Parts: sequence; C-alpha cells; structure tokens
Amino acid sequence: MTDENDQAVRAAIDAESRLLDPAVRARPDLVLELLDPEFTEVGASGRRWDARSILTVTSGGSVSPDSPVVVTGMSGTVLAPGIVHLTYFADNQGNRVWRSSLWRLTGTGWRMYCHQGTPAA
Repeated sequence: MTDENDQAVRAAIDAESRLLDPAVRARPDLVLELLDPEFTEVGASGRRWDARSILTVTSGGSVSPDSPVVVTGMSGTVLAPGIVHLTYFADNQGNRVWRSSLWRLTGTGWRMYCHQGTPAA
C-alpha cells in the first residue's frame, strides 16, 4: 500500500472511530459532518436508513459511555482514489455485528457514503 493509500485508510478509520464515540453520536451536528448527504445504511436489523433518519439511532443513546462499542479487526482498502472500504466487528451490549463502510473524500473531508451491519455469531 502506498503512503497516500495508508493516509486515506487511516483518515477513514479515524472518521469511523469518531462516529462510534458516544460524545459524537449524541450531537446530530457532529454526526452529519461525518455522513455524506447521500448516505444510506442497511442496519443489522435489516432496516434502511438515510442521513436524517439515522440520527434517531445515533442520538438515541444506543452507544453510551457505560457500554461502549468494542471494535476488533478493523481494516481498510482503497477501492479508487478518494474511496475507502472499511470492515470490522462491533460488539455492543451483547450483540456482535460485522460492519462494512464506504467512505469518500469530499470537499469537506471524509464522509461515510454507505454502511451495512450484518449480525455475526
């Protein structure tokens, strides 16, 4: 991987980590700064979300300082210039989910374009 690709993956990982931070999730303005306006998610529940509707989850206390998300195995790859794909396991309150995110570089920085969660054993 080139230094440029390493930097892109690191930037996407840092942004993903911010989205998992309970302090960021509690602030819709901060969440929206990290989501692409065209953001979509298919959650572990099977429900489809967009940038506005996901705020009900992020600001609803699904991740609290008392039960933070434990992330393992996060890795990323550059699919094309300005596009990074991340995958990882997220454990929260007894639920383990295989997560996949697409991040794209915009004029305002890295923003999550698409996210999917699949329940894992």
